[in-house]
Amino acid sequence: MKKLFTLFLAFFCLIAFSCQKTTVTINKVEDLSNKKIGVQSGTTGETYVQENFPKAKISSFKTGMDAALDLKNGAIDAVILDELPAKEIVSKNPALTIIDVDLTTEAYAIAVKKDNTELLNSINATIATMRTNGDYEKLVNSFMPIDGKIIVPQSLELSGEKTIRLGTNAAFPPFEYVDGKNIVGFDITMGQYIAKDFATKLEIVDMAFDSLIPALASGTIDFIAAGMSVTEERKKNVDFSDPYYESKQVIIIRNDTTK
Repeated sequence: MKKLFTLFLAFFCLIAFSCQKTTVTINKVEDLSNKKIGVQSGTTGETYVQENFPKAKISSFKTGMDAALDLKNGAIDAVILDELPAKEIVSKNPALTIIDVDLTTEAYAIAVKKDNTELLNSINATIATMRTNGDYEKLVNSFMPIDGKIIVPQSLELSGEKTIRLGTNAAFPPFEYVDGKNIVGFDITMGQYIAKDFATKLEIVDMAFDSLIPALASGTIDFIAAGMSVTEERKKNVDFSDPYYESKQVIIIRNDTTK
């Protein structure tokens, strides 16, 4: 009798598990309409999902990697994130993949406090100089190499009586991320060029992405370099530099997702 009960219980659990398991199909943008979607809090990816998929269940995370972990565990169906950080996540997680669909294209720029024209003009001059003298191309080749082998440039020697504070979210490779005990990345090295041209030292301040603009407004930081896209909503609160990189949003799904 006990053996029969055990077999019945095992059979019941198997049936219950099978009933709970559902097939997720994502092969085009429209398939996201009623899915569970993970995004990074405060990003344009979050805004995109809110505006375009009102029936979707949105889960906001501090980092793209946190969202990817929930995706791997089956808690959500997809993640929408900027292309290069998404590629970095997928390269380290064979269970995940990026599907080839067209979402939004956006421009990254440096943000400064409203009416801080002195710093803004200096930043724009640095970006222009880097593009003409080859430093920008070197930076791209260092952090976005064709072979995928990133070589972090040596830090610039900075001097000056004052220090400017770069606010970032160091969970967004290759633009900003933690390498050992250091915060490195495309934006961080660009920040060093900005500080050098502004004749100051540089302090890196790491915080949650959605805390960056409030920190800039309060004076906790002097500028934001965090793969931040230019949007009309953000322009109400900050002034943006000339764009320095163009990116797009992509969709990450599990390899076992029907597609």
